[in-house]
Amino acid sequence: MAQILDGVALSRRIRAELASQITKEGLSPGLAVVLVGENPASQVYVRNKARAAEETGILSQTHLLPADTTQTALLDLIARLNEDPKIHGILVQMPLPPALDPQAVIAAMDPAKDVDGFHPVNVGRLSLGLPCFVPCTPQGCMLLLREVLPDPAGKRALVIGRSNIVGKPVAQLLLQADCTVTMAHSRTPDLAGECRRADILVAAIGRPHFVQGDWIKDGAIVIDVGITRVADSADAEKTRLVGDVDYEAATPRAAAITPVPGGVGPMTIACLMRNTFLSAQARGL
Repeated sequence: MAQILDGVALSRRIRAELASQITKEGLSPGLAVVLVGENPASQVYVRNKARAAEETGILSQTHLLPADTTQTALLDLIARLNEDPKIHGILVQMPLPPALDPQAVIAAMDPAKDVDGFHPVNVGRLSLGLPCFVPCTPQGCMLLLREVLPDPAGKRALVIGRSNIVGKPVAQLLLQADCTVTMAHSRTPDLAGECRRADILVAAIGRPHFVQGDWIKDGAIVIDVGITRVADSADAEKTRLVGDVDYEAATPRAAAITPVPGGVGPMTIACLMRNTFLSAQARGL
């Protein structure tokens, strides 16, 4: 039976360590979160980030903008945050309303305050193996992996999904950890066979229960990034959150697995706090 990789417990531990370090170093890290529009899921994420920042000792500013905010107004706000010495991290909650260009918004940020790790400068530095802000979800995946496999060198790793947010950066991190990495996606032939050869499987495709239990190699470590709300089979009036992996079927085969919810999700927020701390530490503020 698989060991459960508890992201809630690990994220709590990371935040407690950060809070202690912030106090010890006399830092006053500041995080600005920008939310445009009233996407309910985004509102929940922003509240969770603000709560985590408060618990960690990070000053959190939330900028709530209407859905009809213009590109110019949003870029003006980012310019002000870039210049604000009290702000060490800037996060613009995605997705943005259709009228706004997310790439232009990301490019407008100071790379030294891009604690999401999405700016082209940070993306490029990650690909070169240089110091940078590592995207929070991939960073969280690696921290969970190293809880059970401190040295993954030489392991065969499969990443399902090729997004710029998770798939590509987590593949880069696995390569830097000396894994042999394969990237797969919806058009990969014999995806089941690729899974069965993987010592480490990272599922980030956004399709509920896409990865079947018998696709999992015996003793593999499974990091499930997917999270989708589906109807509860036991109660048609309720919904529940599930991952990309059929958790119940995979657990008997895997050596370790992340639950959904409670796995990668909390780690994403913990790593956002970590990046904000590192930004403040670098500036000595």
